[in-house]
Parts: sequence; C-alpha cells; structure tokens
Amino acid sequence: MTENRFFELSGPFAISDIANWTDGHFLTNERATRSISNVASLDDAGPGDLTFFASTKYQENLSATKAGAILVSEKHQNLVPNSNAAIVVEDPRSAFADMTLRFFPRSCDPVHAFGNEGCSPEASVHSSARLEKGVVVEPHAVIGAGVEIGQDTVISAGAVIGQNVCIGRNCGIGPNASIVNALLGNGVTVHPGVRIGQDGFGYASGKDGHRKIPQIGRVIIQDDVEIGANSTIDRGALRDTIIGEGTRIDNLVQIGHNAVIGRHCLVVSQTGISGSATLGDFVVLGGQVGVADHVEIGAGTMIAASSNVAGNVPPGERWGGTPAKPFREWIRELMTLKNLAAGKRGK
Repeated sequence: MTENRFFELSGPFAISDIANWTDGHFLTNERATRSISNVASLDDAGPGDLTFFASTKYQENLSATKAGAILVSEKHQNLVPNSNAAIVVEDPRSAFADMTLRFFPRSCDPVHAFGNEGCSPEASVHSSARLEKGVVVEPHAVIGAGVEIGQDTVISAGAVIGQNVCIGRNCGIGPNASIVNALLGNGVTVHPGVRIGQDGFGYASGKDGHRKIPQIGRVIIQDDVEIGANSTIDRGALRDTIIGEGTRIDNLVQIGHNAVIGRHCLVVSQTGISGSATLGDFVVLGGQVGVADHVEIGAGTMIAASSNVAGNVPPGERWGGTPAKPFREWIRELMTLKNLAAGKRGK
C-alpha cells in the first residue's frame, strides 16, 4: 500500500518502542533502534513495515517476506529469517491490531461522512433534543423530539434518530442509519444503513388474514457494541430486545423482536436470529446461521456456518449442521453419508 488518503499515519516508531507497547521482546538487540514507519501484510511488507506471523500455513510467505519487523509467538520465533527483526509476543494477531491502531490512531473513530464540526445547518434537529458538548450532526441528518445524544458522538449524513431515542457518549452512527424506540450506551458503533427499533414480525393469523400485533417494546444496546452495515434489530413486542456489551454484529444480520444477545458475542454476516431467542455471553455464530424462535444457546457456545439451530444448546459446546447437533456427531454423520455414497458408486 503506497498511499492512504483516508487515514492519517503516525510514526515512525523504533522497534524497541513497538516491543514495549506489545509487551514483547526482540531477538536481536542491534536492531532495536531500527525505524518502522507503517504496517503491512506478510507478503506485501517492505523494510520499513511491521507485519505478523500467526500460522504455519503462511510459512512460505514468511520465508520470502521483506518486512522490517515481524510480530511472532514464542513457538514460531525460530521460523523467522535472520534478515528480519522478530518481536516475540504472546498473541501476534492481537498485538498487530494494537499496533495498527497506534500507526493509524483515527482509524476506529466514528465515521465522518461529511467532515463538519458541530451541528450542520443542513441537518434537522428538533428544538427539544438535547445534545452534549462535541456532538457532530452532519448534513441531512434528522434528530427527533426528545432525543438525547452524549458527548463526542457523531451522527453521520442522512441518519435518522427518532423521537425520545437516547444515544450515549463516543458513539458513531453511520450514514443513512435509522434508530427508533431504542436506548444506546457509550462507545456504540452503528455502520451505514443499519435499522434499529422498527416493528418486530408479529401477527395473529386467522381465517380473515393476519392481524398485526402491536410491538411496544424497545431495543437496548449496551456499551461498546458494533453493528455492521445493513443489519436490522427489531424492537420487542412486550419486553425489550437486548444486545449485550462488547458484542460484535457483522453486516446483513437480522435480529428479531425480544431476542437477548449476551455480552461479547460474535454474530457473522447473513445470520438470522428469530424472536425471543437467547444467546449467552461469548457465543459465536458463523455466517448464515439460522436460530429458531425461543431457542436458548448457552454461554461460550460456537455454531458452525450455515447451521440451523432448532433447539436449545448447552453452554460451552461446538455445534453444526441442519438441524444443528454436537460437532463430532455432525461430522460423523457427514462422513457416514459420504462413505455410503462412495459405496453405491463403486457398485
């Protein structure tokens, strides 16, 4: 990457400083003062770049890299060529993420689509809305009656914040997002096109058709949650839809009414979580997972991509398949089916 006009670059930094910041140690003291000016991938890095190595499947790239410094774990340190400076850390991927933020300190800031400070004259802000110091409201954003927005939050161009919504401090609301019937904590990031707090999908069906059931709950989003572009979170019917602190939701995720997502969960793209489903803390849902209504998934559980969870899952397990089942059982069934099919072809 020879040029980056979107994120301001800090540095350069000495290898010794990088080692201190990552709680690491370097193997060759004579390189401690070498200057590192940027970050790059293993195969693209040059003499002035920092990179990382965390898996032996990239060993060929490691052997050929021209990186000036490489973050590496103790078990892999002997694989680093002598021509490269190795910084031994506990978790190379995490350390590299920390250093990328140090080189590009504004890269995780709320999105400024337009770049103005304060409230744009082209925004529509209701007179009863309360905005703390440092709030940025970009052109064509709409802030409704009774809205409260905390200090240093950014409301990007075209976003709509419905009446009586509360948004905490240091949040970023992306372009063209809409938030209604919701309370957001501090440090929440809402990417472009997200829809929060709209009707849940609730109908009473009868011989005359489908009668809409009023959805009078809220959406509660706790601190430090990130919601990916074009995802949707329905408000509750009678109780609240809740997203726990530290949870990360990918793009194109649907979360139904009354769902409760625990703390520090990971929900990957194109996943659908039906109404009244409950996820414990630190649950991981792979891409395109479907979770049926009223299902409970225990804390620490991992669900493989493209699985369909139709029943409760105990804590701390790995499940996969359709319908989802314990991982080993699922793999055993797949292998049995594969062997049966191979046998038929042999005849």
